[in-house]
Amino acid sequence: MLKKIFISAVLLLAVLSFVVSLLKGNNNNEKTVTVPDRVAVINIDGTIVCGADSKDSLFNQASVVTSGSIMRQIREAAADDSVKALLLRIDSGGGSATAAEEVGRELARFKEQTKKPIVACMGNMGASAAYWIAACSSDKIYANATTLTGSIGVYMPYMNTEELFKKIGITSDKIKSGPYKDIMTPDRKMTAEEKEILQNIVDEIYDQFVYTVAAGRRMETSKVRAIADGRIYTGRQAKNIGLVDELGDYYDALAAAGALGKINPGKDGLPPVKEREKQQPWEYFLSAEIAKMIKGQLLEQFQSGFLGTAPAVQNMTR
Repeated sequence: MLKKIFISAVLLLAVLSFVVSLLKGNNNNEKTVTVPDRVAVINIDGTIVCGADSKDSLFNQASVVTSGSIMRQIREAAADDSVKALLLRIDSGGGSATAAEEVGRELARFKEQTKKPIVACMGNMGASAAYWIAACSSDKIYANATTLTGSIGVYMPYMNTEELFKKIGITSDKIKSGPYKDIMTPDRKMTAEEKEILQNIVDEIYDQFVYTVAAGRRMETSKVRAIADGRIYTGRQAKNIGLVDELGDYYDALAAAGALGKINPGKDGLPPVKEREKQQPWEYFLSAEIAKMIKGQLLEQFQSGFLGTAPAVQNMTR
């Protein structure tokens, strides 16, 4: 019976996979023939957060990007002999400093292991943690004149709701293991000692940000610190102060990456590209439907083969 169930499941998966491939069409850029030299394009869209590489969902395709997703794509590019250059296509207002540090470490490893060029280009925004990623290892940074970038700085938000709680008659207390365990709790004022602790943390991360930009942009630390007061700059302003190399769009940056990687351009003057495809909306729904069908089939097989009829199972579990 187990063999029958296994064979049925395999056949069902094969049929459904065939249906998906027919609906999707031949969109796979990875041909069996020889792959030409190309630029690996990594899209960094939305808030940058720490997290594992996971498939986009229908509802968050443009809201967040995880460090795990970016790091995996960097490693895939490093392992692909056809990739001769890396292009970071950024449209992000920032996010987690730790996520930026993780991605920055992978970019440095890519550069050290492959000796291949990295180019960054920024769309609407490339600020804060997004600029950290752009600046840390890029040979060239492109931005539009109207791009918002910079925002070199760190902050920790917190809220004090103590007075509001008093007005509505809410009191709170807690049992804690140490004096600083409830630091940044919203139901009381922060002490001077607590503020000092957090300020030291912010200052340390800020220093790391400044040093990263200074090293990546080959600028004096003092010069970076002078412009790193948290403000944003336009792309044109950023170019004038050394945070951006060239004003241009995605295609300008792609052409530059191809030239740095010594890649022969196509008829359009641009190098071939390797880029992770995003799933189409119908694919999310189809995948969910397939999962439900497989689950239903397997459950039916198990119930009928080992536990009798479904009503009998229901009686057993009540």
